Amino acid sequence: MLTKEEMPACPVATTVWLIGSKWKLLILRNLMVRPWRFNELRKDLEGVSQKVLTDSLRALEEDGIITRTVYPQVPPRVEYALSPLGETMRPILDAMEQWGIEYKKRLEQE
Repeated sequence: MLTKEEMPACPVATTVWLIGSKWKLLILRNLMVRPWRFNELRKDLEGVSQKVLTDSLRALEEDGIITRTVYPQVPPRVEYALSPLGETMRPILDAMEQWGIEYKKRLEQE
């Protein structure tokens, strides 16, 4: 996690730095629906490697955007969910979804 001084001066750049990768955005999209387990995410996010998924989840957790809950059972069950801070990103992702829908409609009309 970067300190406040290390963050980009531009607020848009800060947001892009935190969630701007393809995989982070798709992880957040899934977590907006419900908590997910690692292997569920890996199967759903076609093409993501185990390393990239692990690194993305760790970065999102470190930045406070998601939570990781380990349940004490054998074998251990781990779930990832949006944190309260992550929930505040819901309007951003909803706007991206709506823009994508409108863009696809526009292409169909051409």
